[in-house]
Amino acid sequence: MICDRCGQPFEMQLWDDFNQVVKLVDNPEAMSEDEDPDVTYISRTESHLNVADFIYEFINLSIPMQRIHPDDANGKSGCDPKVLEMLEKMKQQGDQQTNPIWKGLEKFRDN
Repeated sequence: MICDRCGQPFEMQLWDDFNQVVKLVDNPEAMSEDEDPDVTYISRTESHLNVADFIYEFINLSIPMQRIHPDDANGKSGCDPKVLEMLEKMKQQGDQQTNPIWKGLEKFRDN
């Protein structure tokens, strides 16, 4: 994975449990109106089921929304220290600079 904070690649262990029920029925088209995503209906005459879409969906659901390097054993961030230093400098510069457009609106902030 690519870290959202520093942009460096890292390995992330994915683990999650999903249950998919496959039911053999006479008329799978009529049964699929049930709209239960955890149940798949196939015809009794079918001998194969392509599970590629299920695996793809399960993997994508296991990936967290925010992908950041995990902390090391000392509790220190696993991100690239140079990038973290640059981000801190940019944050300090952003705090120092005030946009003159908002200067007149500051008096309404506490109301």
